[in-house]
Amino acid sequence: MSLHSQNGAPAEALLREVRAFDPRAAIDEVSDVLVREGEIAQIAAPGSIEPPAGAEVIEGAGKHLLPGFIDPHVHLRTPGQEHKEDLDTGTRAAAAGGYCAVIAMANTAPVIDEPALVRGLVAQARAQARIPVGFLGALSVGLRGEQLTEMALLREAGVLGFSDDGKPVVSAGLLRRALQYQRLCGGVISLHEEDPTLSGAGVMHEGPVSAELGLAGIPSISEATMIARDGMIAAEEGGRVHFQHISARRSIEALRALRAAGARVSGEATPHHLLLTDVAVKDLDTSFKMNPPLRSEGDRVALVEALRDGTIDCIATDHAPHSREEKMVPFEEAPMGTIGLETAFAALYTDLVVPGTLSLACLVERLTAAAALFDLATPTLTVGAEANLCLVDLDASWRVGESGYESRSANCCFAGRELSGRVLLTLARGQIAYRERTFALSAA
Repeated sequence: MSLHSQNGAPAEALLREVRAFDPRAAIDEVSDVLVREGEIAQIAAPGSIEPPAGAEVIEGAGKHLLPGFIDPHVHLRTPGQEHKEDLDTGTRAAAAGGYCAVIAMANTAPVIDEPALVRGLVAQARAQARIPVGFLGALSVGLRGEQLTEMALLREAGVLGFSDDGKPVVSAGLLRRALQYQRLCGGVISLHEEDPTLSGAGVMHEGPVSAELGLAGIPSISEATMIARDGMIAAEEGGRVHFQHISARRSIEALRALRAAGARVSGEATPHHLLLTDVAVKDLDTSFKMNPPLRSEGDRVALVEALRDGTIDCIATDHAPHSREEKMVPFEEAPMGTIGLETAFAALYTDLVVPGTLSLACLVERLTAAAALFDLATPTLTVGAEANLCLVDLDASWRVGESGYESRSANCCFAGRELSGRVLLTLARGQIAYRERTFALSAA
């Protein structure tokens, strides 16, 4: 099994008068939805399903029931950095954001580059994770970019794929060998695209704002040139690569060209790159320091259009927890990253769907699309499917961080923002994984 979580009691619940919404299954109607033994047992007209004895009754009038979301890019900081996050707090944060599964990166301490470490993580996830977690193994030993890991053994131990995320694969020859091994052992190769000879000591996007602030900049071509290079290598080897946290217009142009040439490539974008720009850095708030950096308005608009037209396949949070002490230093010295699991849906809904820039259907599709990219079952609202669902009140307004976070860390770039769209309930692998504190349920 490629995803791992606690084994709890299968859900027995009747969700009454919810607006069931699943664009892939062409479902959009007010319904009663019955979950029995963790599976969707019945979808019928409101008031037509009698709740079985002992089932929880969830009054969902005015609320949307959506497929649960999948995040292909999170940092759960286990092992070695549990002061920032761990499998319990990270998956609790994910469930609070409507996620029914996440995929964790390998840049931990120690790096996940040996099968024994993978097996240890799997055991921990089965004991602690509130929603299913998949793991990527490191592509190179120690993330040093010098020697490939034992990819086949890591796959046997349970990884979904490979990534040196946090660092680019600088050596084209190493990546080519990795793609050749991929043909033998499978698994997606996820790439953090950055040319360190171009990004150098940059701490934000290179442009007028970095010049105004006197900060070293990271040019967008640092990302775009690596996407073009690595996509060509993947096409040459018949390999399959996934580009992480795409941030720039030129990167999108490179991705479109690769697709047109027949390369097997996919890409993700984060909520912060879709919604924010480098102007946010002007106050030197370290919550806005991330890698890749927030870029220009032109880049942001191009990302949104690429998300709409499918050039960008899916949304990933790149949830990157850091302690308050680590972030409360001068901007140049702070670590890069923002948490985002609890805010992703609401932030995107508020800034893109409510104004009409993006449809709710497109947002839901992109929040679930990573499943297919990583050969996982796509969550769906169909009878017989495992219950991977989230109940959302689109009309509910809330202020980010006002009641704290489920995450152990609080470095959120949307902190203080008033958002619309609140996750009330999440079911993952047929179990109730999250229930909003004020959301009451009753037993039949």
